[in-house]
Amino acid sequence: MNTTPALSLRNIHKSFGGIVAVEDLSLEVNRGEIVALVGDNGAGKSTIVKIIAGMHQPNSGEIRLAGELVHFIDPSQSQAKGVQVVYQDLALAESQPVYMNLFLGREKTKGWFGKLDRAGMIAETEVLMRELEVRVPSAKSTVRKLSGGQRQAIAIARATHWATNLVLMDEPTAALGITETSKVEDVITGLKARNLAILIVSHSLDQVFRLSDHICVLRRGKQIGVRQTNQTDKNEIVSMITGLKETA
Repeated sequence: MNTTPALSLRNIHKSFGGIVAVEDLSLEVNRGEIVALVGDNGAGKSTIVKIIAGMHQPNSGEIRLAGELVHFIDPSQSQAKGVQVVYQDLALAESQPVYMNLFLGREKTKGWFGKLDRAGMIAETEVLMRELEVRVPSAKSTVRKLSGGQRQAIAIARATHWATNLVLMDEPTAALGITETSKVEDVITGLKARNLAILIVSHSLDQVFRLSDHICVLRRGKQIGVRQTNQTDKNEIVSMITGLKETA
């Protein structure tokens, strides 16, 4: 059994001019595991996601994926290593059907003239939708006609389809209501069964405790600590976030 972490961060430091965004962060995420990043605004959570995704480069420290030391200078390089990101703003093509969004930029073709293999993409999309229990009317449905929760589930399904190592999620349900959030959380939980590593940023501690296996707390760019979710409680995590009660 391979016990090498899917993601390993060691002593990550990132500053923008004179402002330190992340200071000396070390974290591991294993396959089949959900790790949550929590902290107030400005704590450094989204910066960490962007560093892993190749949008920012750390000033120092190392990133390893499945044990391999990596240096990303743009998102295409992280994607080539099996990293996919789900942002709150989704980046879906609303005028296109579900199946085209799933294959956006990676369209399947057939024949000498590179004709789009629509039947193949539709079939593959339908299989994935069933596996992840994403409830949409059809793989042919136009995205703009779907609910916010359905759109977010499609964005997550797309990331899952192309990720071979790690899925990053930055506030994936922030714009959704209670019912739709619950449905999307079911999809996220289903990713563990696919043995992917998941790193999620969320302001909702209720969500963090429902989904995560470990919780990493940041405060003003500093890593305060990592807790196993089933061995901590909201009071401890809130204390770590706010600094009102120091926790070792």
